Amino acid sequence: MNLVRGITTAEAARKLGKTVRHVQWLITEGRLPAERAGRDYFIREEDLKLVANLKRGRPPKSAKKADAKKRTKP
Repeated sequence: MNLVRGITTAEAARKLGKTVRHVQWLITEGRLPAERAGRDYFIREEDLKLVANLKRGRPPKSAKKADAKKRTKP
């Protein structure tokens, strides 16, 4: 039998400063590896480094305009 070791999504959310739902989303998107046991996910603490520096939200409009200008120049 494989024993699950790791922290819960709630613990991961607290350590990352994110919501539980955001941690669940990271798991379903494949950005945060996790093992499922029943209805719960367990995450290895060292895997939190993979998503620790992710920024939420859209980039500012000024960044979008600058990026668009770079693409239109030949």
